[in-house]
Amino acid sequence: MRLRALLDTDALGLKLLGGEDELDRTVRGVMTTDLRDPSRYLSGGELVLTGLAWRRDAADSEPFVRILVQAGVAALAAGEAELGDVPDDLVMACARHRLPLFAVHESVAFATITEHVVRQVSGERAGDLAAVVDRHRRMMTSGPAGGGPDVVLDLLGSDLDLRAWVLSPTGRLIAGPKVGGPALPPEACAKLAAEHLAAARTGRRGPHRLILGTTTYSLFPIRSSGRSPQASRDVRETVLSDWLLAVEADAGDWAEERLDLLHGVTQLIAVERDRRDAARTVRRRLAQEVLELVQTGAAPAEIAARLRVAAPVLLPGLGAAPHWQVVVARVEWDGAEIEAGPVAQSLLEEILVDPLATGPEPSDRIAVAHTGDEAIALVPLPAVSTEHDGSEAGVLADALLTSIRAPLSSGLDDDGRVTLGVSAAVHSAEGLRGALEEARHARRVAAARPGRVCAAGHQELASHVLLLPFVPDDVRRAFTARLLDPLRDYDRRHRAELIPTLEAFLECDGSWTRCASRLHLHVNTLRYRVGRIEQLTSRDLSRLEDKLDFFLALRMS
Repeated sequence: MRLRALLDTDALGLKLLGGEDELDRTVRGVMTTDLRDPSRYLSGGELVLTGLAWRRDAADSEPFVRILVQAGVAALAAGEAELGDVPDDLVMACARHRLPLFAVHESVAFATITEHVVRQVSGERAGDLAAVVDRHRRMMTSGPAGGGPDVVLDLLGSDLDLRAWVLSPTGRLIAGPKVGGPALPPEACAKLAAEHLAAARTGRRGPHRLILGTTTYSLFPIRSSGRSPQASRDVRETVLSDWLLAVEADAGDWAEERLDLLHGVTQLIAVERDRRDAARTVRRRLAQEVLELVQTGAAPAEIAARLRVAAPVLLPGLGAAPHWQVVVARVEWDGAEIEAGPVAQSLLEEILVDPLATGPEPSDRIAVAHTGDEAIALVPLPAVSTEHDGSEAGVLADALLTSIRAPLSSGLDDDGRVTLGVSAAVHSAEGLRGALEEARHARRVAAARPGRVCAAGHQELASHVLLLPFVPDDVRRAFTARLLDPLRDYDRRHRAELIPTLEAFLECDGSWTRCASRLHLHVNTLRYRVGRIEQLTSRDLSRLEDKLDFFLALRMS
C-alpha cells in the first residue's frame, strides 16, 4: 500500500508533518518501537510507530532518524500521547533525511494502525491470502466469541495448509490447531522455546529455524503491539515474556509474500496478547493493594476484607473464601540498568498462568504485584480441609523448576538469573505476612545455589540443609578438603571405595548390619573400611560430632 492511502484513511487520525513529496512510497509492514537503535528488527519498507520514549533531548532525534533511513523504512509515525506535539527537532531531522513523518493523535491506538496496515499490505501482496488475514482479524476482534489465537491457527491450517502453535517463552502451549494431526508434545514445546530465546538474545532476526527429529520448524517472534515505551529499551526486558509462533515448515524456502503474511499473523496474535495483558490490570492492582497492606502492618481484618474482594475476581463463583499461597521471583542481569520488578512480574504471570488447571483451557487466576526488584504472586487455592496444613497443596517449587529451567536458561544466556521462592498455603489473612516472609526466605535459599534458574519451597526452610548455601565458598572448600581429600586420595590409589562406604554408613545411621547389607559386604570388611576412614581423618565415627562433620562435608562437596 502507499503512504498516501494511510493519510486518506480518516479512522487512523494521521497528520502529515513532513515528506509530502514522498507519499507514493510503498509500505511493506509496520513496527512499533521505542528502542534508540531498532535497526536489528527492521528489514525495510516499514511504517515505524513510536511513542518517543527514546528521546531524552533534542540531540537524540538526528541519530534516530538516520538509523531509520539507513534501514530503508517507508515512514515514521510519532504518537502525541507521551510528549504532546511532536518535537520540532524530530520534524527537522525527518525533513533533512526526506523521511515522511506523521503525528498520531493520542486517541488512536497503535494497534489500530497496525491492524489496518497488516490488512492492506496482505491484501495487495498476497491476493487471495488477504482474505485469510481479514478473516483472522474479524474473528480476533469480535470479542470472546471470536475464538482468539486458536481460530487463527485453525484457519492457517485449513486455508494455507500450515500447522502452527503459539508458545510462551517457558514452552507453555498457549494455542494450537484443534485438528490436523497430533498435539505438539511438551518436550518439543520446551526445545522450540529455548531456541527462540537463544536466538532473541543474539539479536538474530526471525524466523528462526529448528529441526526436531525429521521435522523442521520456523519460529516467528510475537511482539506486543501495545507495549509501553519503557519496556522496549532492551531486549532483556522482553525476552522472558514475548510469545512465539512455531510453524511446521521451513520458511527459508518461502516467497516474500508468504513471509509477510506470517509476520502479519503474528501482529494480529499480538493484539490478542495485549488484550490478555490488559485483563490482568485489575488483578495486578488487587495484588499491589494487598501487598501494601501486608508490608505496612495493616490489621488482619483489613487485609481479610481486601482478600474477600480479590477472591471473586480470581476465582469466580467460589462460595467459600480460598486459601492463599505466595510466590516470589527475582530476575537479575549482570551489569544492566534494567528495572527488574516489571520483568519479574511479567515472567511470574506467565509461569503461574495455570498452576492448578485440570481442563484443556488455561485459567489465569493469579494476581502479581512488583516492588523493587522482585515480583510477588498471590495465588488463590480452593479451600481444603481445615486439618490439612497445605504442605501438599498448590504450587510446588520442584514442579515450577522442572517446567521452566531448560527454556529459560537459553534466554538468560550467561548474564541473567531467575530465582523463585514458594510459601506453604495459608488459611487466613493472619497467615499472609508469614507466607510472604517464607517465600522470600525460600527465594534467598534458591539464590544461594548455582545455576541460572533456581527455586526453593517452604519445605526446605525446616531443614539443616538451609544453612549450607550461606557458607562462604572458601570455607566450604577448606572444610570438605580437610575431611574428604585424604579419603579421595586413598580411593584413587587403592580403589577402596571409602567415600561410598562413608555415605552408606551415615545413611544407615551407623548401623553395621544394615550398611553391610546395603553394600553387600561382610560386617568385618565394613569395620575394616570404617577403621581406615577414622585412621586417615583422625575422626571417630562413633561420636555424633564427627558423624555430623562428615555428613555436612559430603553435602557441601
